Amino acid sequence: MKIIDAHMHFSNIESFKHTATNLSKLDYSYEGIIKEYRESGVVLGIAMGLTEKEVEGFPDPLAPTPMGIDLDTVIPENIVYCAGINPYHLGEKELIQLEETVQRPEVVGIKIYLGYYPYYAYDEVYQPVYKLAARYGLPVVFHTGDTYSERGLLKYSHPLTLDEVAVMHRDINFMMAHFGDPWTLDGAEVVYKNRNMYADLSGLVVGTREDITRYKDSPRFFNHLRHALTFTDNYEKFLFGTDWPLVPVQPYIDFIKDIIPEEYHEDVFYNTAVKIFPKIKAFLK
Repeated sequence: MKIIDAHMHFSNIESFKHTATNLSKLDYSYEGIIKEYRESGVVLGIAMGLTEKEVEGFPDPLAPTPMGIDLDTVIPENIVYCAGINPYHLGEKELIQLEETVQRPEVVGIKIYLGYYPYYAYDEVYQPVYKLAARYGLPVVFHTGDTYSERGLLKYSHPLTLDEVAVMHRDINFMMAHFGDPWTLDGAEVVYKNRNMYADLSGLVVGTREDITRYKDSPRFFNHLRHALTFTDNYEKFLFGTDWPLVPVQPYIDFIKDIIPEEYHEDVFYNTAVKIFPKIKAFLK
């Protein structure tokens, strides 16, 4: 089975480096992701554009729009990315640069970091971004749920705030990153209700293979997730993603396979990504 990792990172972010060294115990590098993808059968990774300045760290108010991927000077051939948005920098100049960027073949979507920046998905500041997404047929990915920084503000990343955007922009496909975890049941309602809302299953665990097993085997830890998946009753609306380097690739594949019925594996691991990220077809062999 071919696998697409619909949510990963390839950016020079200090917190990701710390996580890789101390929590997930993996090689966060060009060589590291090439090796993990080769060994696990992942044919394509969709990175989330993200940059930070040395002083501020992420979420960085000084980061430019659009944000790209900069972990290495060479990008693996099987990694594409979503252009990242900093709402503090969305003036005329930045919007021109964003429009030029999204026309590149390797830019397959747009990423908005709800919770990391203090704006709701429906705020006016993002409306020009949605116009560009509609013009070029690109999906928009939202961070939702818990933030990987204590400086984030959770009220902006609650999945219910995406409902208004889905209704306002029916011509755009949206992807709710992390399924709004821990508010997965609220996320499930937004996915269930809106034909243009999807969710990825990335970032549900941070750590090693042993950590993934420990959480998976806990009698209650993932009850909320299983409830939400069952409530949505449409596994074709979900995409596999790792949030690499938060976890090693193969153990996370095994974890998602365990919670998704086998008859829907090809949709979750491949088909739905091809559907909502149409530009990636050019990168698939």
